[in-house]
Order: sequence, then structure tokens, then C-alpha cells
Amino acid sequence: MQRPALSAVAELLKPITWFPPMWAFGCGVVASGLPAEGRWPVIVAGVLLAGPFVCATSQAVNDWFDRHVDAINEPQRPIPSGRMPGSWGLYIAVLWTLLSLLLAWQLGLAGFLAAGFGLLLAWAYSAPPLRLKRNGWWGNAACGLCYEGLAWITGAAVMAMGQWPDGRSLALALLYSLGAHGIMTLNDFKSMAGDRQMGIRSLPVMLGAPRAARVAAAVMALPQAVVIALLLGWGQPAHAAGVAALLVVQGLMMARFIAQPVQRALWYSGAGVPLYVSGMLVSAFALRGVVA
Repeated sequence: MQRPALSAVAELLKPITWFPPMWAFGCGVVASGLPAEGRWPVIVAGVLLAGPFVCATSQAVNDWFDRHVDAINEPQRPIPSGRMPGSWGLYIAVLWTLLSLLLAWQLGLAGFLAAGFGLLLAWAYSAPPLRLKRNGWWGNAACGLCYEGLAWITGAAVMAMGQWPDGRSLALALLYSLGAHGIMTLNDFKSMAGDRQMGIRSLPVMLGAPRAARVAAAVMALPQAVVIALLLGWGQPAHAAGVAALLVVQGLMMARFIAQPVQRALWYSGAGVPLYVSGMLVSAFALRGVVA
């Protein structure tokens, strides 16, 4: 049986996508308010679990079950191009699922359960019969929860030796998960033709590109506004001002994105999303001050 080149495997696992959940896990670690001394092996294992394992698994699963759509939208990808021959895409998705669970087991019950839930979401997003990605509302919600909120909660729980995070930490994690719904929509503008042809009802397909862009921008902005209000209520005005400043810059960039969403979705994803995740870290440090 022909085997794929290592370069094709690396491309399938998409290292560029690992950053958001790794960052969110780190935010959860910071938000826990607990010292990192003596916990570095667990922290490093958790970061690896969030990125090169669970996130990489989700990418492999998605590419396998999207191979027919990708043949239209992005035929150069490893599976439709033939560089990932036969069923190797599926084999790697299953193998990475098992490796992720094995690593998660080393992080205790909290890490294992969180990883298991994240992996279930990854398969539910792409694989039938659920295939949540067929509906932009449900699919993007699953991705946002897995990439941001679940990773944040896992980081906080692992630091607390498996204890459930503080309610304020949960609130921030869920708000940033909601905002990530809009970030996921950014990825759908480039795939409208194939999605429409294959019956995938992404938000740009359902709403049209101009309206979907406005919805994505609002979904990203409103949770951050709530975060600012919460930080003020928790007595953290400096951190609230930091998040507000980041949101103002995002707002200016959003206006440019909304004017030409199809052409500028990738631009906003590369330039605006880093400001969004920077606000996550500012909020995490603010919470660290609250719980200290």
C-alpha cells in the first residue's frame, strides 16, 4: 500500500491552526491564579494536547470527510490532490484521536474528560450522521467552544488539580467561545462555491456574504463588550480599558472587512483575530488579579 509523505501528513494536520486552542489553554492557566512552579510538565502536556493532538485531530477528521468539497474548493489539499492516498486520511484521524486520549489520560480526570468532549465535537462537526458543519450556526458554535472555551476551562482545571474553575473564569471562557463563532465564519467565505454545491449551509451561503460579514463582526464584538463590563464590575478598570482599546481597533478593521467580505476575510483573520486573542490574555490576567 502506498504511504503518504511526511510533508503531506504535516499539511493534513495543519500546524497553523494549532495556535488558538494552545493560546486559550494558556489563558486558562493564567486565569487560574495559581503559580506555575512545579506544574510545568502538566502545562506543557496540556498545550501539546490542545494543539498538536486534539486540534490536529479535528483537522484530519475534517479533511477526510470534506474531501469531496475540497476537490471543488481547494483541490491542492493532500487528500483530493492524491498526495494522501487511499484511506490514509481516515487512518491518521483515528490514530491521532487515540494518541490524544492517551496523552489526556496523563493529565488526570479533568484533562481526559475535556479532551474526550473536544474530540467528540471534532468528529460530530465533520462526520455523518451529525456533520454539524452542514449548518453554520451549529458547526461554528461547536468549533468555537472546542477551540477557545474548552481549552481555557481545561487549562484552569488542570492547574487546579481537576477542580472546576471559578465561575468568573467560566464566564470569560464561554464569552470568548461565543465570539469565536464569528472567527470561524471568516473561514467560510473562501469556500462558498463548493459549500453551496455540496449542500453545506455555512453562514455566507445562508445569509449571503454581506449579511454574514455583519453577523460575524457583531458576534465577535458583542461578547468582548460584555467582557469589558464584567472586568469593570470586578474592579479591574485598567484591564477593561486594554480590552476596550483592542476592540476599538478591531471595530475599525471590521468596517473594512464588511465593505468587501469575500476579498478581505483572510486579511481580517490574519490581522484582526490576533487582537481578539490578545484581549483574551488581558482578561485572563485581570481575573488572576481578582482571584489572587
